[in-house]
Amino acid sequence: MQDPPAPPAARPDGLTEEEAARRLAEGGRNEVGQPPGTPLRARVAAQLRDPLILVLLGAVVLTLLTGDHGDTAVIALVIVANTGVGVAQEVRADNAIAALTAMSAPVARVVRGGAEREVPSAEVVPGDVLLLGEGDIVPADARLLRSWVLAVDESALTGESVPVDKDVRAGEPEAGALRAGTVVVRGRAVATVTATGADSALGRIAALLRPRRGPTPLQRRLAGLGRVLAAVTVVLCLLVLLLGLARGQSLETMAVTAISLAVAAVPESLPAVVTLALALGARRMAARNALVRRLPAVETLGSVTVLATDKTGTLTEGRMVVERVWTPRGTVRLTGGGYEPAGELLSDGSGSGSGSGGERAPGPPAPATAQAVRALLTAAVLCNDAALRPPHDGEERWSALGDPTEAALLAAAAKAGLDRAEVLREHPRIGEVPFDSLRKRMTTVHREPSGGRLVCLKGAPETVLNGSLLDETPLRLERAHREAAALSAEGYRVLAVASGPLDGEPGRWEPGRWEEAGSGLRLLGLAALSDPPKEAAGATVAACRDAGITPVMITGDHPATARAIATRLGILDRGPGPTGTDGAAPTEPPEVVTGRALAAGQVADPSTVRVFARTDPQQKVDIVQAWRTRGAVTAMTGDGVNDGPALRQADIGVAMGRRGTEVARQAADLVLADDELRTVVAAVEEGRRVYDNIRRFLLYGMAGGAAEILVMLIGPFLGLTVPLRAGQILWINLLTHGLTGVAMGAEPVSVNAMRRPPHPSGRHVLGDGLWLRILRLAALVTAASLAAALWAREAGRPWQTTLFLALLAAQLGVVLGLRERLLTRENPFLPAAVLAAVVLGAAAVTVPFLEEVLRTEPPGPSALAAVAAVGAAGFAAARFESRFTRGAGGAGGAGGEAAGFPGAGGLPAAGGPPGA
Repeated sequence: MQDPPAPPAARPDGLTEEEAARRLAEGGRNEVGQPPGTPLRARVAAQLRDPLILVLLGAVVLTLLTGDHGDTAVIALVIVANTGVGVAQEVRADNAIAALTAMSAPVARVVRGGAEREVPSAEVVPGDVLLLGEGDIVPADARLLRSWVLAVDESALTGESVPVDKDVRAGEPEAGALRAGTVVVRGRAVATVTATGADSALGRIAALLRPRRGPTPLQRRLAGLGRVLAAVTVVLCLLVLLLGLARGQSLETMAVTAISLAVAAVPESLPAVVTLALALGARRMAARNALVRRLPAVETLGSVTVLATDKTGTLTEGRMVVERVWTPRGTVRLTGGGYEPAGELLSDGSGSGSGSGGERAPGPPAPATAQAVRALLTAAVLCNDAALRPPHDGEERWSALGDPTEAALLAAAAKAGLDRAEVLREHPRIGEVPFDSLRKRMTTVHREPSGGRLVCLKGAPETVLNGSLLDETPLRLERAHREAAALSAEGYRVLAVASGPLDGEPGRWEPGRWEEAGSGLRLLGLAALSDPPKEAAGATVAACRDAGITPVMITGDHPATARAIATRLGILDRGPGPTGTDGAAPTEPPEVVTGRALAAGQVADPSTVRVFARTDPQQKVDIVQAWRTRGAVTAMTGDGVNDGPALRQADIGVAMGRRGTEVARQAADLVLADDELRTVVAAVEEGRRVYDNIRRFLLYGMAGGAAEILVMLIGPFLGLTVPLRAGQILWINLLTHGLTGVAMGAEPVSVNAMRRPPHPSGRHVLGDGLWLRILRLAALVTAASLAAALWAREAGRPWQTTLFLALLAAQLGVVLGLRERLLTRENPFLPAAVLAAVVLGAAAVTVPFLEEVLRTEPPGPSALAAVAAVGAAGFAAARFESRFTRGAGGAGGAGGEAAGFPGAGGLPAAGGPPGA
């Protein structure tokens, strides 16, 4: 029978208030050290250290030295806008994350000076006596003094989906240990605190989060591009300056030319376009329940080649569900998910046991089977201390009050048409022997309507299925053992249920002798429970594999459970496979590897394994690092404290917003507000969209910039002494790179984005043939623009103005021609930006103020016709270039290898070892 609450005399007096205050002053508050907030000046400095921003700052210095304050102001404005957008996005994300903070226990019940009181959990100190009850969060590491049917949910620390029984009488040190951050799901306990704050299990895991990541793939690519552009700019400016001076040109003229060339060489809008593209991506992702904490993480998702995911609460519901019930009369499957009491019973084809033979098609079970299942679930309701709570306070789902396993049995009973209240009213409980870790079973005694006594029992099959408890034939017990073993091999948690009348003299019904009631009972059957996969998990895994991303499961759960879930989701191929446990290493890469096997060095290359079980936090970090060492870009999803270090180690960490712990959210780059894995797929697609649009802008912007450079270099040899002024180049770049370039960041996602492999992290941002496309388009724009200028000079027209307008028109034609879907309505901003650029370009040669500043003059109808022809040529060249490249499977946004590739950078394919 369950022990009564401990009387005051049975509890230690605890610390005195003076001693507690002294220990608090010496040891510090019971808090996991939070990283200090990033000051605003540090955020701004980080933005200004971007290589491309440094190039722009160099251009500012050059214009200041020459006294060209107008150009200085324009470039400085670009720098300020880019920095402001980046800092604002980071601050908004941090504020949103702060609103999600809900991990630590707010208060704790302690005994001090012999009296029970509540104190803030941050003021708990070593030596405090804790009083814990159902639903309490353990505020610090502690050692059990006494416990009553105690079970603790340790999934946040270990990934174990089933609550762990704690009993100081078990004799094992771990059975009497409680860890900070875990949750009491059943029973009560008195414990003494052994470690707080950074010394607790929670604090030691948080300490692993301190190492910072390196730069993201996008940051590495753009840093390389910035260094190249800086070097090219300096070399070209010096070359032009020296050549001009050698030809007898004045220093003033060549200084203006050199600065104009520097402005042309530097894509001053690129940082703003990249930042705004990332910010737009982050905004779109936020609308789809994905909160970006670090802006470059948007693009990093597009580079991901490996998705390492936790199981409990990430791939699975984090809720126990009865999926199958076996009885001697037959087996049924139960539909429905979570704790919602909605679903139905279906025959799983095992026959009804009525002698008809053969298999039954899925459908309602035979009457005899249904009756047997109802009898089992009736006993499970009676031998049960949990309850189901309907949705409340804005929640959408039913929840469990008490042990999740017992709550799952109640939901299954409701699916079978049983009313818990009515069952309990007809069979009131008059006694019990609670579940404990030694007996591994629970026994209850009930009064029947007829006046008799009914005994109900449930527990682990290894303790229930024996002749001393059950009045069954050896053949039936052997059959039940086989069924239990088969279900366990499939990853189910199995409970055996039995019941029978309590016969004998009334003395046998006394509380002290109720343990004897659990004998001579009839076996009702087995209940198979699991933490089932989320509805979207299978589709998410399939979408990742279609996109060339290798899914890897890393969990602290049992290997059989991990294998079952991985097989159901498609992470592993169906069928038996080798498992790396504690024995000799298998001859081929195992499908499932345990943490002990990993620690023993039985797996030479962890990146050949797809499922890891019984892992600790440091091993998760090692697994992620093994993939990164191979050149993979890793994403790690998780929600528990045990996931935090790996989330920080991965290139991008993805945490759950609702169920996730504070440690996981702080370690992550992306937080899923809805806890749905399909949001990860949406984020990956958005990341690829951003990367494609950035490359499309690079093609457009750098082709235009290269054309401007070529015009400045070739023009003097054709008699065009100073082809363009610095202000004219800045105006062109403002209208093309600024207006239309920013609008390119909103271009819709490619239809092939999720059916091609991710871009390799080692590939240059201009790789995969993009630089050749830039040169081809630049050569055509240069030739067409110079031809128009030479024609204007020969025809007596203002050739510099004609060249200015021709370069503008050619680049506007190119930006329209580069659209993957020319007439799409998904991005109306781009056509609007082109129209605005045309209007402002016309204003530059018609508005007196702009004419004076830019030194232009009215071109005339014939020159405008030539300009329009150059624009049409740019459009035609871009369309041909795009069609040719997509047809050849090249890069430029949507091109690439076919789906199902062997892995980016030579990585093994999902679901098998290298070469599979």
